[in-house]
Amino acid sequence: MKRGGRHIQPDSGPEKAFGQALRKLRQEASLSQEQLGFECDFDRTYISLLERGIQSPTLRTMFRLCESLKISFPEFAQHIQAILSRQPSRTVR
Repeated sequence: MKRGGRHIQPDSGPEKAFGQALRKLRQEASLSQEQLGFECDFDRTYISLLERGIQSPTLRTMFRLCESLKISFPEFAQHIQAILSRQPSRTVR
């Protein structure tokens, strides 16, 4: 998301939950953004954009991250779902 040439961080939603789960799992694996990016063949800045919920990953990207973090895709999805369930629900008008 961009506004006036700047990236806007989402407050909630799947992108934010994905980013929070990615950061937690990366830190648990004792990896820096740079190390994870190197292992996945991504730039460190891309890892940062994912963790902040600014970029949405492709399915291929998610599987590459899971491989580098040594977790299964369903396990990653469970982390994301747990974060989403803690977020306040939004009402649509």
